[in-house]
Amino acid sequence: MGRLRSCTNSCCSKSAKKIYCGVCVTVCVTASWVGATHCIKYMYVPTFNSVPNANVTTSVHMSQKHMMRYNAPFFTTWFCTNWTVLFFPLYFFCQLISNRCKSSTDILTESIRNFREKGFTLGRFMTRVSLFCLLWVATNYMYIHSLRILLATDVMALFATNVACVYLLSWVILHKQFVGVRIVAVILCDTGTALLAYMDGITGSPTLSGVVLAACAAAGSAIYKVLFKKVIGDASFGQVALFFSLIGLFNAAFLWPVVLTLYFTGVEILYWHYIPWPPLLAASALSLVANLLGNFSVAWTYDLFITLGLITAVPVSAALDVVLYGAHFFGMKLAGMILISIGFFLVMFPDNWPTYITRLLRNIILLSHSARWSRRHGQGLQSSQQRTAIDYRTGYIRSHLRSPSGRVR
Repeated sequence: MGRLRSCTNSCCSKSAKKIYCGVCVTVCVTASWVGATHCIKYMYVPTFNSVPNANVTTSVHMSQKHMMRYNAPFFTTWFCTNWTVLFFPLYFFCQLISNRCKSSTDILTESIRNFREKGFTLGRFMTRVSLFCLLWVATNYMYIHSLRILLATDVMALFATNVACVYLLSWVILHKQFVGVRIVAVILCDTGTALLAYMDGITGSPTLSGVVLAACAAAGSAIYKVLFKKVIGDASFGQVALFFSLIGLFNAAFLWPVVLTLYFTGVEILYWHYIPWPPLLAASALSLVANLLGNFSVAWTYDLFITLGLITAVPVSAALDVVLYGAHFFGMKLAGMILISIGFFLVMFPDNWPTYITRLLRNIILLSHSARWSRRHGQGLQSSQQRTAIDYRTGYIRSHLRSPSGRVR
């Protein structure tokens, strides 16, 4: 009964509940990240539709159909970034439900007051928001543009290297603790990136440019995270929600001329009557869910489970690429992904990982010694019991020196 109670208490403890919640968060981050990436990749797949205002004659009946290509990565980035406006409204609504004693004015005032306490004036704060907005848009543009060239799995594997970039920048800018194994992880990630860059050769292949775009997207994401930590510091959930909503507002208000410029100059191919709205809306909603989980799930679980969603998404995406596009993963591509995965897990090692390994080895040695001691003493006790055993039917004490009849051997 005591063992059952202790087992129940350990399974229902606060840390155990955080782990259970973390597993759910990892699954949700993986699903939303894979779904958003594959929806964007699906929009680049050529389809056959009628060309608007096309002059069709009987002699060229086959020209009635035209391969419509959706080639508008900046428009996709702009549209998906607009959805970040919903960050603060969703946080505001959740706060009203959970804290009924707080009014709407108190929630907004609390979020703004935290920035004022850190010395941000209105002009300085808006300047920071605009700079982070440009960095956010540039990072997502490179990620989405690389999906035109590479498979979704390749892009996601390359983007997972941002954890190594975050460590390097944190070490240099934030003066984090130096951990030797993480330098090894950075080398492995760079080696995996190089293998993916040359997996299709370098002559006549756009693979190299796609890998460079995806790697730059990973670096841009790392720069955003480290600079946010440097400039904003430890931000509350209200501050993060307000900051992201302002990024969405700046994007919607000031970057729409870039969308029109790229459209009218023909840089981006975009037929307004044939925009793939279902996958575009799905990608926007799923990317919003992934960003919400990445920023607010820390309240319920450990940060490790959120980061794991980046690497667990790679095998899930690979399975989808095999089913949907008949992709094959072998040779340099497979080796590069394996090296990136190993480097990813090495970066996740804790700062004092040698202490954990020392404790583990010490416990293993102690367990082996105790098992050996109990085995030896158990055998000695059993043999002594056998020697002192008495046969109560004959009164004979078992001995190696006398026979059952009592004669000396």
